[in-house]
Amino acid sequence: MANYSLKINGETFNVDVEEDTPLLWVLRDHLGLVGTKYSCGIAQCGACTVHLNGEATFSCTLPVSSVGSDEVTTIEGLSKEGDHPVQKAWNEVDVAQCGYCQAGQIMNAAALLKKNPSPSMQEIEDTMNKNLCRCGTYHKIREAVALAAKNK
Repeated sequence: MANYSLKINGETFNVDVEEDTPLLWVLRDHLGLVGTKYSCGIAQCGACTVHLNGEATFSCTLPVSSVGSDEVTTIEGLSKEGDHPVQKAWNEVDVAQCGYCQAGQIMNAAALLKKNPSPSMQEIEDTMNKNLCRCGTYHKIREAVALAAKNK
């Protein structure tokens, strides 16, 4: 085991874990940040999406040893009050069905809008295709991302 000092949601956390422990399990099992979800475990669905220095990153396959001094943001750190433009648009459009993929979807959308505040519908679709939704709310997801861009 090794000790890692991680910057997560603006705070520093120290954890003793094996170097190959995925960041997802550090967040959930060691730090109690359970908003980031486990689904596939092979970086194919996006439920585990967090920001690593502002970039959308799948945390289920990212070893904690590779995080280093990078800043991690989880859904809990996106907005303390749940009032990030993407979160507000998600509620306005009523995107969520089962809700399982929503944290990953929101984190991917927030990273897109930070990088590109006025994406085209094609850019939204291309980016959001990295996240799967078992309920099939893709049309509402695209609508919410476009609304968040407009209201940002």
